[in-house]
Amino acid sequence: MKYLFLIFLAVISTSLYAQTIERVDPPNWWTGMKYNNIELLVKGKNLRDVTFSTNEKDITITDVVYAENPDYVYLDIAISDDAAPGIKKIDYRYKKKSYVLNYELKPRNSSPDIHQGINSGDVIYLITPDRFANGDTTNDVVEGMREQGCNRIEMDARHGGDLRGVINKLDYIKSLGMTATWLNPVEENNMDATSYHGYAFTDHFKVDPRFGTNDEYLEYVNKSHERGLKVVKDVVYNHFGIKHYLIIDLPSKSWLHNWDEFTRTNYRASTLMDPHASQADKKKMLDGWFDVTMPDINQNNIHAANYLIQYSIWWIEEFGLDAFRVDTYPYSDQKFMSRLTKTIYDEYPGFTIFGEAWVTGVTEQAWVTSGFHRGKDFTSYMDGVTDFSMKDAIIAAVKEDFGWNSGVAKIYNELAWDYLYKDPSANVVFIDNHDLDRFLGVIGGDLRDYKMALGILFTMRGIPQLYYGAEINMDRGGHHGHLRQDFPGGWPDDKTDKFTAEGRTDEENGTWNYISKLTNWRLTNDAVRYGKLMQFIPEDNIYVYFRYNDKQTVMVVVNADKEDKELATQRFEERTKGFSKARDVISGETVPLGILKLKARTTTVFELVK
Repeated sequence: MKYLFLIFLAVISTSLYAQTIERVDPPNWWTGMKYNNIELLVKGKNLRDVTFSTNEKDITITDVVYAENPDYVYLDIAISDDAAPGIKKIDYRYKKKSYVLNYELKPRNSSPDIHQGINSGDVIYLITPDRFANGDTTNDVVEGMREQGCNRIEMDARHGGDLRGVINKLDYIKSLGMTATWLNPVEENNMDATSYHGYAFTDHFKVDPRFGTNDEYLEYVNKSHERGLKVVKDVVYNHFGIKHYLIIDLPSKSWLHNWDEFTRTNYRASTLMDPHASQADKKKMLDGWFDVTMPDINQNNIHAANYLIQYSIWWIEEFGLDAFRVDTYPYSDQKFMSRLTKTIYDEYPGFTIFGEAWVTGVTEQAWVTSGFHRGKDFTSYMDGVTDFSMKDAIIAAVKEDFGWNSGVAKIYNELAWDYLYKDPSANVVFIDNHDLDRFLGVIGGDLRDYKMALGILFTMRGIPQLYYGAEINMDRGGHHGHLRQDFPGGWPDDKTDKFTAEGRTDEENGTWNYISKLTNWRLTNDAVRYGKLMQFIPEDNIYVYFRYNDKQTVMVVVNADKEDKELATQRFEERTKGFSKARDVISGETVPLGILKLKARTTTVFELVK
């Protein structure tokens, strides 16, 4: 698959063609889709003077809307249910001359193995591509891009990681016990600086050439699926990059939320559900720009909304994706997000969408999900959220002294709020990510405490997510570039290769082996992956919860105390009845289920045995 816009001129020379139509988004579509009424965004020169028609039997032009900017026109195209794949000719006339725009309809991919979705049976490996592995040094610097150079010392510069590097490490990721990968965005970010992170798109339909090509992205997806790894795509609806062609030359002013002077969002998601919030505060939250380089998109503009929805479907169908993670979910118009998610689920019932909800508490998180009652304003169809509240609770379990709502009691109290969710197992649980200080650094570098937290992470309800490098004890924080540090061994000139056991220190192998053993065991235990959760009130700085189904029971014991403890299990008879022994998943040791001996600052995962 070569990335072409598939716009060919049938009658006139290339030089004249360049003065009329330059590009069409989306660049192609498919036959057999439920979403078969599409809006083509056509960009060119003086299109207000162009008329459009077609003699094709498979497609009909239902409307032509000339944008405020004369260089854009919206073509509404209806695709018949029995349309045949192929090039469809759209005729247009300009100054009494006739031309042809060729638009491709591809056959829909009907394979049952694609669009699997993700669920609590998965473990997601989160990657910042620029910092993971450089598999192709020839694309480190691309002529014509605004940001030039590749400097691994400078934290805000590009470092050279790419899709080829990720493809080369898929077997490594699989061996770690992961079942899915989530890459920070790979779309073109042709920005002046700090383009490596990917969140300021300048072309929604093209992979950034410093990461690779659309062909390589398809290869990454296909080779992931061959290995049983699902693919989560990071999508951004709230803002574009300020160097996006649609921002440099706006179709209309109403594509953006405009202010008399730069106005930054107040980041107060609470204004969305606060019955006492002022409209001014709510407007600033939703319409304020996320950053000076990230213009805020007005999703109430029907054409901008159509553009974003079609972009989403295009990536799913073009590449066979399994799930979306939605960046800054609460900052988008919620009625638009309702329309978008429902449209995607109508087209792809097996797909999964979860949103970043970096907010101040579980009630704000739950408010944006599908099960929360919010009156008649809108219906949310989103499955789950990135569970920042649980992340905070796990940090508290490690760092805080035990109390009524501190230490391990924070996790207990957090789970008590799960009634707010339609399905709490759809939440993505994590201890750090690309925007947060590395967990190991946050807790002071104690590897014993680190494993205690990891034990909770991989047995908690929800979908666990591991941030790349966590398995080799990456611990930096502060500057974003530090917490998105390079993975040693991912570059040809690296002195050590921590993708291999030989390249890792004993401490690093200790963490790597702990994670790998726990995650690979998790793949065999449906009680942890899909089962119910029952928790008991923490006592004496010990917290116990169970994951169970009709066939398996797992007992998770968190001893957050600084001293070794003994735990009598009679109190847990509600879940232990019928079992006589407990097998430690990590050590393999089987002990009588009576009084358990617990090491200080540990999470012990027991499979109960009859």
